[in-house]
Amino acid sequence: MNTFKKIVVGGAALVVVLAAAGLALTHQGEIAPQASIPTAEFSPQQIAKGKLLAAMGDCAVCHTVPNGKTNAGGLAMPSPFGTIYTSNITPDVQTGIGGWSYEAFERAMRHGVDREGNYLYPAFPYTAFSRVTDEDMQSLYAYLMSEPAVEYAPPKTALNFPYNVRRGIAAWNWLYLKPGVVKDDEKQPPEWNRGAYLVEGLGHCSACHTPRNGLAAEKTGEFHLTGGSAEGWDAPALTSQSPSPLPWTKDDLLSYMKTGFSERHGVAAGPMAPVAHGLSQQSDADLDAVATYLMSYRDANAAPGDAQAMIKEKTATPKLALDAEGYRLYQGACMACHRADPSASTFGVRPQLALSTSLHAASPDNAIMAVLEGVQKPAHADLGTMPAFRHALSDAQIATLLNTMRAQYGMGEWSDLPNQVGKLRKQTAAQTH
Repeated sequence: MNTFKKIVVGGAALVVVLAAAGLALTHQGEIAPQASIPTAEFSPQQIAKGKLLAAMGDCAVCHTVPNGKTNAGGLAMPSPFGTIYTSNITPDVQTGIGGWSYEAFERAMRHGVDREGNYLYPAFPYTAFSRVTDEDMQSLYAYLMSEPAVEYAPPKTALNFPYNVRRGIAAWNWLYLKPGVVKDDEKQPPEWNRGAYLVEGLGHCSACHTPRNGLAAEKTGEFHLTGGSAEGWDAPALTSQSPSPLPWTKDDLLSYMKTGFSERHGVAAGPMAPVAHGLSQQSDADLDAVATYLMSYRDANAAPGDAQAMIKEKTATPKLALDAEGYRLYQGACMACHRADPSASTFGVRPQLALSTSLHAASPDNAIMAVLEGVQKPAHADLGTMPAFRHALSDAQIATLLNTMRAQYGMGEWSDLPNQVGKLRKQTAAQTH
């Protein structure tokens, strides 16, 4: 055999050996289905606790399609690698997780591997759920297994090569999955440590509020909680890098989590509305802990600012001619609710646009999405709704309206805004049907 043939044969043999080793190292065995759900082992207290934990973890937010059965799955989640559909997590034996023992449930939550041994895509935030205590994990399992079973097979996730090779996620896990319960910091008070556990564990706030790298993993260190994206919306920084014109105070955070609204910042909209609804179900002590932890990422010496003085300053004098098209659009579409005089408000809350984080952000996406989609499902019914202007205003009109508001409130115009409005309109069109 000549040297070239030896190299080819040897190379082929090496590839086979490496492939076999890779298959062996990434293999996850099937966990046998349980014969029946051990409901007799679940106490009422455990189930009640699990319900609160599920609300903190926003399980139903991702595992429920609009107007669908709770936790039956099928929600389409766009990703840079293709569309991922969420699974049915009701206790249906055939299409849900009714056949999953606690061991199978725990493996999925901590290691991202389902009962049959398939790797789960990290769109499911098991990197955060892996940090939950055994006691809380068992309570969550008890609650989910006690809910009504829904027979529904969601659409299959079918990504293009190489992302459809699920065993490749083993390498991603090796790089980015750091399992282990959130540990207390002895230098911090108990409420801070409780807040860290809730935010970094089931709360998985960083899943949306932290930027990601090219492999869709959360950036760490200085990037933690500095802003990300979710479902076409920007998730603003939870640190001092927040674009809000007024610094967030602890009271602001508590009000926002309890009610879905802060007078100094605005109302929870888009994917944040159901999150705020889930947060409002938590105890005052836990919400105080979350606020304590998040405030540690902000400048403790920042002055809170005077909201009324800022509103007066930004709205006192028109920055453009009163007959400018943007003002006419504002008068027709916005002014009835969003007047500078809060006493003119009628039903529900009416955020002051002069204090809007969306209008002060570097990116126009949230302001565009608010106009396109409105607020159809607020965090709480008493907040009221906002109509969607998707079918009432053109891309150019929305761009003119928003840039007029930017000018009125002392910021420069967003560039190429009509094109960005059109892009987001197209991306989110399917969500309106």
